[in-house]
Amino acid sequence: MTNAVRTVADARAWARTGTRLVLDAVADLDEAGFSADNVLPAWTRKHLAAHVAANAEALCNLVHWAATGEQTPMYASADERAAGIARGPALSADELRSWLTASARRLAEGLDALTDEQWQHRVVTARGRTVPATELPWMRAREVCVHAVDFGTGTAFADLPDGFLTALVDEIRDRRGLADLPDGPLPEVAAWLSGRPHPLADAPELGPWL
Repeated sequence: MTNAVRTVADARAWARTGTRLVLDAVADLDEAGFSADNVLPAWTRKHLAAHVAANAEALCNLVHWAATGEQTPMYASADERAAGIARGPALSADELRSWLTASARRLAEGLDALTDEQWQHRVVTARGRTVPATELPWMRAREVCVHAVDFGTGTAFADLPDGFLTALVDEIRDRRGLADLPDGPLPEVAAWLSGRPHPLADAPELGPWL
């Protein structure tokens, strides 16, 4: 696998796909379903839904930064991020679905409004990386696409766009500093790299990513 060119248009399309998959994943969940475990350890689906919704709101802060020049970090502190996730269990299924939908719409509208110049403005991520606003759609695409699988309601890595999976594999491989990858279908390699369940035989265990 070689590094592929990833465009803003690509990332925005993948973010839309991932958002649809997330909303589909929770569309029919009742209170018991939302309170059940998901693929990620120690979280219920309510925690995961809150995390995805809060992520959209945090990225809206970076959109505001790019649009106005006012420094608005994703999260004021690690405690604020944790508090957003902790809100999940206190909300009803309908409240979580509404939060997921509204936050995703607000982010999409904010990105739509950026001018060519504003897309080039630099912002700082929660991990402290300084990036142009053109990275924001990719950051959202990763969240919604991977977490759509994490809900454990039927979406699999094989349901994600091939271009997204290639970009994801390229990024995680580089960040993990891996020279070689196990043989296998692209979705299975992506699942392995991201520390999710996979059927690859003899692949070394990796910790969770994202």
